[in-house]
Amino acid sequence: MPLTMYQATVPALLQTLNACSAILGKAEADAAARKIDQAVFFDYRLAPDMYPLSRQLQLVTDFARSTVARLAGVEVPKYDYSEKTIADFQARIAKSAAFVQSFKPDAIDGSETRAITIPFGGQPVTFTGQEYLVTFALPNFYFHATAAYAILRHCGVNVGKRDFLNRG
Repeated sequence: MPLTMYQATVPALLQTLNACSAILGKAEADAAARKIDQAVFFDYRLAPDMYPLSRQLQLVTDFARSTVARLAGVEVPKYDYSEKTIADFQARIAKSAAFVQSFKPDAIDGSETRAITIPFGGQPVTFTGQEYLVTFALPNFYFHATAAYAILRHCGVNVGKRDFLNRG
């Protein structure tokens, strides 16, 4: 039986959103143990031209929501960017996960050939649903999740590959 669009999307997004939540939990515990302000993590970046942790986490949640919304042909919900604490980011992740989880298979399956047009580099780019998922949405989602993980690891938070894979 072939993999459906829903199967390729919702479980993968939820697994990584849950992993981001778990590594933030470890970051919170680490900050408390080392007696450092957790806000230090949010401005940290791996290179001067990369987004800081705060923006990486915002983009992870943005890509999760926009991916399922666009595949289902519904409006992408917009969230503000006001998070300042780990609790704020945990709430953003939970809200995004609930949105992703609200989609049933019949809302996403069959979207393989749906035309999806997004702004990219100031210009509209049109993909088929499958092309959008495989070549744009999931790579971007994983890129920002990986960057968030790498920033926390570089900051000394004790996270490893099992944490990123949400396999404890």
